[in-house]
Amino acid sequence: MTPGAVAAPAAAAARPTAGTLPVVFAPASPGLPIGLARATLGSAIEQALHDHGGVLFRGYGVAGAEEFRGFARSFGHALVSYEYGSTPRRRVAEGIYSSTEYPAHQHIPLHNEQAYTRAWPMKIWFHCQIAAPSGGETPIADSRRVYQRVDPAIRRRFTERGVAYVRNYGNGLDVPWQTVFDTNDPGAVEVYCQAHEIDFAWTSEGELRTRQVAQAVARHPRSHDWVWFNQAHLFHISALEPAVREALLEAVDPDQLPRNAYYGDGGAIEDAVLDEIRGAYAELQVVFPWQAGDVMMLDNMLAAHGRTPFSGPRKVIVAMAEPHAAGG
Repeated sequence: MTPGAVAAPAAAAARPTAGTLPVVFAPASPGLPIGLARATLGSAIEQALHDHGGVLFRGYGVAGAEEFRGFARSFGHALVSYEYGSTPRRRVAEGIYSSTEYPAHQHIPLHNEQAYTRAWPMKIWFHCQIAAPSGGETPIADSRRVYQRVDPAIRRRFTERGVAYVRNYGNGLDVPWQTVFDTNDPGAVEVYCQAHEIDFAWTSEGELRTRQVAQAVARHPRSHDWVWFNQAHLFHISALEPAVREALLEAVDPDQLPRNAYYGDGGAIEDAVLDEIRGAYAELQVVFPWQAGDVMMLDNMLAAHGRTPFSGPRKVIVAMAEPHAAGG
């Protein structure tokens, strides 16, 4: 699937296109500062987010990370830090991070940001500063439709049991706990875990193991729509390429894997079930090529995102805001 075509220039500063996710806003005169989009289209942007889950601003001028930061902040919420992250990122500026720094040949499956926790940002922005010459798209999908597409029996099982995420940090296999929690103080880690209902244990080598049970589905606080909202298909060992999976299991015991996912009661999640979920995302994903200068804004509960493999230079930066907690 592809998004609707960019709206033709009009007398107004911009207007949205009709069609599928994402709704596209384009200025009447290319290169207008992106701040004007917020100033002139505030209610239209909010309505498009509510109805479709994501918008794409194309053709506006964005003079670097600071202007992108100001645009994201103009929606009324302070930008949040990337706490308890699951992937490597670099801090670019206050509240601005690089997109996930996985090797270019790897595919990042569709997911909702921090859906593996019980607290997450409601809004997320992506700014393409350099578009890869080949690949590197950020696929998106409507999380409401994913929820509806998943087999009802599987959906019921996940809803009733939740998802348990088990993580073993460091050891050269995954992101160190010092990076994930942004501290070198084990005591600060323990305080964070206790505050967020995360079980934790320290190994004799000083490494950390955590386990947290989180939601599999969630209800949007404003639209009240049910959405598929977890990362079981990312954390589960079946997400790894077969050769990597075999090599890891030869190196460590299953409970020492860098990350894995189970049903919330500890039961194993069947590979076939996760294949069904991955199939739903594949069927519903929307893929469009980035253009340098693009800004995409998503309602993080209504729209999932991912990344395709790429070659050549690529630079996409990210901002997040409006923290929300499960049951809040």
